[in-house]
Amino acid sequence: MITLALSKGRIFEETLPLLRAAGIEVAEDPEKSRKLIIGTNRPDVRVVLVRASDVPTYVQYGGADLGVTGKDTLIEHGGSGLYQPLDLRIAKCRMSVATRADFDYANAVKQGSRIRVATKYTLTARQHFSDKGVHVDVIKLYGSMELAPLTGLADAIVDLVSSGNTLKANHLIEVEEIMKISARLVVNQAALKLKREPIRAIIDAFASAIPD
Repeated sequence: MITLALSKGRIFEETLPLLRAAGIEVAEDPEKSRKLIIGTNRPDVRVVLVRASDVPTYVQYGGADLGVTGKDTLIEHGGSGLYQPLDLRIAKCRMSVATRADFDYANAVKQGSRIRVATKYTLTARQHFSDKGVHVDVIKLYGSMELAPLTGLADAIVDLVSSGNTLKANHLIEVEEIMKISARLVVNQAALKLKREPIRAIIDAFASAIPD
């Protein structure tokens, strides 16, 4: 049995064409089913639905043989024990710094300054500002990042940005892009040895179907 870990939403939807290229059709729509383990048209392949932040952990510890997860999640996880053969070029967005429109970000991040940053991507944020020589107090939040600058909790946020419409709706502006983000295929290293042929077939099929 090959077990693939996916999270609901954009990554799941954008992974479906890659699965079809590998001859795999998911049996049920996860948005309409309460099942956490979903079968496919192949008796030897199943999908487990987990939180996006848990995909690398399931794959690392063998709860799944392979998974699809964002680069942002991989960085925070550390990626240890994972084989990362492919950038799938799906679920594209960017990791950025955003502030209130009236906040002088350029002046605030001068060498030796100190700012408060709210994010769930604490490792990424600390590394980014450390590289710039900026001292930060990182405040970990799990949702509604946009509230932090509006309520005075933080001077800036580090978060994923796609269209930028949510920032605009909350009177925030994107002041700095940290990195481009896309989804990656991750594979359990032990599974790759024990189930080499079927897993390699999936990797090769995904590789041939990666969008430009």
